[in-house]
Amino acid sequence: MKFLDLAKVHIRSGAGGNGCISFRREKFIEYGGPDGGDGGSGGSVIAEAVEGLNTLIDFRYQQHFFAKNGQPGMGQQRTGKDGEDILLRVPVGTEILDEDEETVIADLSEVGDRVELARGGNGGWGNLHFKTSTNQAPRRSNPGQEGVERTLWLRLKLIADAGLLGLPNAGKSTFLAATSNARPKIADYPFTTLHPNLGVVGVDDVEFVVADIPGLIEGASEGRGLGDLFLGHVERCSVLLHLVDGTSPTLVEDYETIIGELEAYGGALADKPRVTVLNKIDALDDEERALAREMLEEAVGGPVMMMSGVSREGVTEVLRALRTNIDEDRLRHKPSQEEEQWQP
Repeated sequence: MKFLDLAKVHIRSGAGGNGCISFRREKFIEYGGPDGGDGGSGGSVIAEAVEGLNTLIDFRYQQHFFAKNGQPGMGQQRTGKDGEDILLRVPVGTEILDEDEETVIADLSEVGDRVELARGGNGGWGNLHFKTSTNQAPRRSNPGQEGVERTLWLRLKLIADAGLLGLPNAGKSTFLAATSNARPKIADYPFTTLHPNLGVVGVDDVEFVVADIPGLIEGASEGRGLGDLFLGHVERCSVLLHLVDGTSPTLVEDYETIIGELEAYGGALADKPRVTVLNKIDALDDEERALAREMLEEAVGGPVMMMSGVSREGVTEVLRALRTNIDEDRLRHKPSQEEEQWQP
């Protein structure tokens, strides 16, 4: 299945049915009177986050979603049938943006989240509604309300606990393959990963989700390489795992390149907790490891862990560090959720 995280859709809710002008006329019935029914309401367009989807590929082949119109009212006080709603099923983590691609209308971050994108028009009143003691034969009705037509963007941000960052060939896909059942493409050339991958990682009987995104290069915020199109997939993460290639002769510059792109991207991404790891240490001897770690710690201004995704050296310690940051993030958000709950 092709990965698609951005789609444009055109939606339109149904118009309400017109009210009916009708009078009761039956043989041998002395008194008639108005009996025009109301029109039915138009169908609405609703979006819902569902399980089992991890891409917006369905919206590549269908971009137009038009709800049914309401049926007009009829005589004998018969109300028109309501138009059927249209339900857009989207993956969990989908943001719905206005046509300007900036205004966020809704963020469907949990299974079952629903939002009404376009409400159907109300049905018009029939002439029965206008009957009064002084106007017993009204010859007027209301037209149905028009539907709402709008253009929206759907943007998917994957739900993950930890996100992988690094230059191309920093070992992100190797780490994901070594710690989970995910099977991302691994090769010795840059930009092997062309779309995000998710993997479920376990350590000490606790599981969490890790997201691997394509590598960043200098100038990604300006569109170089694959750009920063996929950084949105790690915005929801509790912690970022920054992998630095220990065999690179410019590892400090590599680290600063990624940090610069995070700051250029903006938002809260640059302020998220980060675990910096010197990767590929299986290709270094003890002296080279110590020198590389010392240089990187000076640039980071804090501790740096060492790991090898191939030999799995240090992998467990890195996973435990990620788990600690994830638990701390959940504790930070837990009080705010409890405050929202109503207390008797």
